[in-house]
Amino acid sequence: MLPIRYAEKICYTFIAIIGVPVNLVAIMNLSRGKCGLSTCTTRYLVAMAAADLLVVITDVILWKISWYYFPGSFLDITPVCTVMYVLARAATDCSVWFTVTFTFDRFVAICWQKLKTKYCTGRTAAVVLATSCILLCSKNIPFYFTLEPGYIIDNVLWYCVPIPAYFSEPRWVGFDWFDMVLTPLLPFAVILLLNALTVRHILVASRVIKRLKGESKGGNGSDPEMESRRKSVILLFTISGSFILLWLIIVIYLFYYSITGINPSDYSDSLYQFTDVGFMLRNLSCCRNTFIYGVTQSKFREQLKSAVKYPVTSIVQLINKQND
Repeated sequence: MLPIRYAEKICYTFIAIIGVPVNLVAIMNLSRGKCGLSTCTTRYLVAMAAADLLVVITDVILWKISWYYFPGSFLDITPVCTVMYVLARAATDCSVWFTVTFTFDRFVAICWQKLKTKYCTGRTAAVVLATSCILLCSKNIPFYFTLEPGYIIDNVLWYCVPIPAYFSEPRWVGFDWFDMVLTPLLPFAVILLLNALTVRHILVASRVIKRLKGESKGGNGSDPEMESRRKSVILLFTISGSFILLWLIIVIYLFYYSITGINPSDYSDSLYQFTDVGFMLRNLSCCRNTFIYGVTQSKFREQLKSAVKYPVTSIVQLINKQND
């Protein structure tokens, strides 16, 4: 096995072991609504964790891990792996675009105070997330028809390989371009733009506030609104910034692929390794958010500690009751 394959096996095994519990912890903790976050923010974060969990299950465990540890299993039968491929693509799209919708929500909350009261609500978040999920799942249905069996053994269709027409027929080439632009090129550009506008707004607002404080007496007092905004900005930038860093290699690869138009079967070893590293980092991004919440949100840490202590305290109480 090549060194890159060893690295992939270790990386995907790590993601499978870590990704499921950390995303489940995030979903349970955030769903309780006791982390000091608004309803709309909580819904976006829960949706992001759920999408990341689905990516870990479909793309990492059922696709990558099964190939490394259980080759030739029923998961490699063409109808099964085709459905898994579509589900993995849909889950990845949802994970990416839920990050975009969260970034836009925080952009509105920080920069558009008049629109904030109408847009940054739990109901709006639910509508945006549900609509995005339906559209993205529908968009990935055509991928079911882009794969064909690699082998036919005893009248059983095995493995999934792209149909040759996917790289030559104009309709499939156009669909491929649409897919690349929709995920991740457009989200990448939108997140960068929204973050740049948010930083610009913060710098302008900070200068105005400092000027007003300088003109007033007791200007050294704390500003609760600015403190709340600071926490929101930290959460926004850590989530969107980590997304940009972990998806950067894939974005570079897609630019190269779209410019050269080279068939993946003709890739050199170095280009294969480059793309493999990009996909590993992309899937690793599905484990990041829970750690970000733990670092940036004190109430999330408190809820996590309570959840960890609860089984221990329950057992101790049960023992004490039995002794009494």
